[in-house]
Amino acid sequence: MMKRVLSLSVWLPGLLASAALFVLMVMTFADVLLRSIFNAPIEVAADLTRLLMAVMVFSVMPVLSGRNAHVSVDLLDGPFHRLRLSRWRDAAVCLFCGIILFWPASRVYDLAERSRSYGDVMEYLRLPLHYVGWFIALLTLVTAVVLVVRGVLLLVAPRLAGSAS
Repeated sequence: MMKRVLSLSVWLPGLLASAALFVLMVMTFADVLLRSIFNAPIEVAADLTRLLMAVMVFSVMPVLSGRNAHVSVDLLDGPFHRLRLSRWRDAAVCLFCGIILFWPASRVYDLAERSRSYGDVMEYLRLPLHYVGWFIALLTLVTAVVLVVRGVLLLVAPRLAGSAS
Protein backbone atom coordinates (compact mmCIF):
# COMPACT_ATOMS: atom_id res chain seq x y z
CA MET A 1 0.00 0.00 0.00
CA MET A 2 2.79 2.44 0.95
CA LYS A 3 4.66 1.63 -2.23
CA ARG A 4 1.54 2.47 -4.26
CA VAL A 5 1.12 5.83 -2.49
CA LEU A 6 4.78 6.64 -3.10
CA SER A 7 4.44 5.65 -6.75
CA LEU A 8 1.38 7.90 -7.13
CA SER A 9 3.18 10.78 -5.41
CA VAL A 10 5.86 10.60 -8.11
CA TRP A 11 3.60 9.78 -11.06
CA LEU A 12 0.84 12.34 -10.43
CA PRO A 13 3.02 15.50 -10.43
CA GLY A 14 4.67 14.34 -13.64
CA LEU A 15 1.28 13.80 -15.25
CA LEU A 16 0.14 17.25 -14.08
CA ALA A 17 3.26 18.92 -15.48
CA SER A 18 2.95 16.99 -18.75
CA ALA A 19 -0.69 18.00 -19.15
CA ALA A 20 0.20 21.63 -18.42
CA LEU A 21 2.97 21.53 -21.03
CA PHE A 22 0.68 19.96 -23.61
CA VAL A 23 -2.05 22.55 -23.03
CA LEU A 24 0.58 25.29 -23.21
CA MET A 25 1.89 23.97 -26.54
CA VAL A 26 -1.58 23.63 -28.08
CA MET A 27 -2.63 27.05 -26.81
CA THR A 28 0.54 28.71 -28.14
CA PHE A 29 0.11 27.05 -31.53
CA ALA A 30 -3.55 28.10 -31.72
CA ASP A 31 -2.72 31.62 -30.53
CA VAL A 32 -0.07 32.07 -33.22
CA LEU A 33 -2.39 30.75 -35.93
CA LEU A 34 -5.34 32.86 -34.81
CA ARG A 35 -3.17 35.94 -34.41
CA SER A 36 -1.48 35.53 -37.81
CA ILE A 37 -4.40 34.39 -39.95
CA PHE A 38 -7.46 36.04 -38.40
CA ASN A 39 -5.84 38.82 -36.35
CA ALA A 40 -7.71 37.39 -33.36
CA PRO A 41 -5.32 36.32 -30.58
CA ILE A 42 -6.45 34.27 -27.62
CA GLU A 43 -7.02 36.96 -24.99
CA VAL A 44 -6.48 34.69 -21.99
CA ALA A 45 -3.20 33.34 -23.37
CA ALA A 46 -1.00 35.49 -21.11
CA ASP A 47 -2.89 34.46 -17.97
CA LEU A 48 -2.92 30.80 -18.99
CA THR A 49 0.78 30.88 -19.82
CA ARG A 50 1.66 32.23 -16.36
CA LEU A 51 -0.61 29.71 -14.66
CA LEU A 52 0.58 26.72 -16.68
CA MET A 53 4.25 27.65 -16.24
CA ALA A 54 3.76 27.75 -12.46
CA VAL A 55 2.03 24.37 -12.54
CA MET A 56 4.75 22.87 -14.75
CA VAL A 57 7.71 24.09 -12.71
CA PHE A 58 6.46 23.72 -9.18
CA SER A 59 4.54 20.45 -9.51
CA VAL A 60 7.66 18.45 -10.38
CA MET A 61 10.12 20.31 -8.15
CA PRO A 62 9.71 17.92 -5.18
CA VAL A 63 10.06 14.87 -7.42
CA LEU A 64 13.20 16.18 -9.12
CA SER A 65 14.69 17.07 -5.75
CA GLY A 66 13.90 13.65 -4.29
CA ARG A 67 15.45 11.90 -7.26
CA ASN A 68 18.46 14.23 -7.35
CA ALA A 69 17.59 14.96 -10.98
CA HIS A 70 18.36 18.67 -11.09
CA VAL A 71 20.81 20.05 -13.61
CA SER A 72 24.22 20.30 -11.97
CA VAL A 73 27.75 21.33 -12.86
CA ASP A 74 30.31 18.63 -12.11
CA LEU A 75 33.53 20.65 -12.14
CA LEU A 76 34.57 19.42 -8.69
CA ASP A 77 33.16 15.88 -8.84
CA GLY A 78 36.61 14.36 -9.49
CA PRO A 79 38.28 15.56 -6.28
CA PHE A 80 35.19 14.80 -4.17
CA HIS A 81 34.97 11.31 -5.63
CA ARG A 82 38.69 10.61 -5.13
CA LEU A 83 38.48 11.72 -1.49
CA ARG A 84 35.24 9.75 -1.01
CA LEU A 85 33.40 12.91 0.03
CA SER A 86 30.65 12.88 -2.62
CA ARG A 87 27.98 11.64 -0.21
CA TRP A 88 28.90 14.27 2.38
CA ARG A 89 28.90 17.02 -0.24
CA ASP A 90 25.51 15.87 -1.56
CA ALA A 91 24.11 15.72 1.97
CA ALA A 92 25.39 19.23 2.75
CA VAL A 93 23.93 20.61 -0.49
CA CYS A 94 20.56 18.93 0.11
CA LEU A 95 20.39 20.13 3.71
CA PHE A 96 21.46 23.66 2.82
CA CYS A 97 19.03 23.95 -0.10
CA GLY A 98 16.21 22.33 1.87
CA ILE A 99 16.66 24.60 4.88
CA ILE A 100 16.99 27.73 2.77
CA LEU A 101 13.81 26.88 0.77
CA PHE A 102 11.69 27.33 3.87
CA TRP A 103 12.18 31.09 3.57
CA PRO A 104 10.82 31.51 0.01
CA ALA A 105 7.95 29.15 0.83
CA SER A 106 6.92 31.32 3.76
CA ARG A 107 7.48 34.52 1.79
CA VAL A 108 5.35 33.34 -1.15
CA TYR A 109 2.64 32.30 1.31
CA ASP A 110 2.72 35.78 2.86
CA LEU A 111 2.45 37.36 -0.59
CA ALA A 112 -0.44 35.06 -1.49
CA GLU A 113 -2.24 36.07 1.69
CA ARG A 114 -1.66 39.74 0.86
CA SER A 115 -3.01 39.10 -2.63
CA ARG A 116 -6.06 37.41 -1.11
CA SER A 117 -6.70 40.36 1.20
CA TYR A 118 -6.47 42.79 -1.73
CA GLY A 119 -8.72 40.64 -3.91
CA ASP A 120 -6.14 40.42 -6.72
CA VAL A 121 -7.27 38.42 -9.74
CA MET A 122 -5.80 37.50 -13.11
CA GLU A 123 -6.49 40.07 -15.80
CA TYR A 124 -8.59 37.94 -18.17
CA LEU A 125 -9.37 34.70 -16.36
CA ARG A 126 -10.47 36.55 -13.21
CA LEU A 127 -8.98 33.65 -11.19
CA PRO A 128 -7.87 34.83 -7.74
CA LEU A 129 -4.06 35.08 -7.71
CA HIS A 130 -3.71 33.77 -4.17
CA TYR A 131 -4.54 30.24 -5.34
CA VAL A 132 -1.46 30.25 -7.55
CA GLY A 133 0.58 31.66 -4.65
CA TRP A 134 -0.67 28.98 -2.29
CA PHE A 135 0.19 26.29 -4.86
CA ILE A 136 3.72 27.64 -5.29
CA ALA A 137 4.23 28.05 -1.53
CA LEU A 138 2.95 24.55 -0.75
CA LEU A 139 5.10 22.82 -3.35
CA THR A 140 8.16 24.87 -2.40
CA LEU A 141 7.58 23.75 1.20
CA VAL A 142 7.21 20.12 0.08
CA THR A 143 10.45 20.47 -1.89
CA ALA A 144 12.20 21.85 1.19
CA VAL A 145 11.03 18.88 3.27
CA VAL A 146 12.06 16.42 0.54
CA LEU A 147 15.54 17.95 0.36
CA VAL A 148 16.02 17.89 4.13
CA VAL A 149 14.86 14.27 4.30
CA ARG A 150 17.16 13.36 1.40
CA GLY A 151 20.07 15.14 3.11
CA VAL A 152 19.47 13.30 6.38
CA LEU A 153 19.12 9.98 4.55
CA LEU A 154 22.42 10.60 2.76
CA LEU A 155 24.06 10.94 6.17
CA VAL A 156 22.40 8.05 8.03
CA ALA A 157 21.15 5.63 5.34
CA PRO A 158 22.79 6.41 1.98
CA ARG A 159 21.28 3.37 0.25
CA LEU A 160 17.77 4.69 0.87
CA ALA A 161 18.71 8.07 -0.62
CA GLY A 162 20.30 6.55 -3.72
CA SER A 163 23.69 8.08 -2.93
CA ALA A 164 26.20 8.56 -5.69
CA SER A 165 29.06 7.73 -3.35
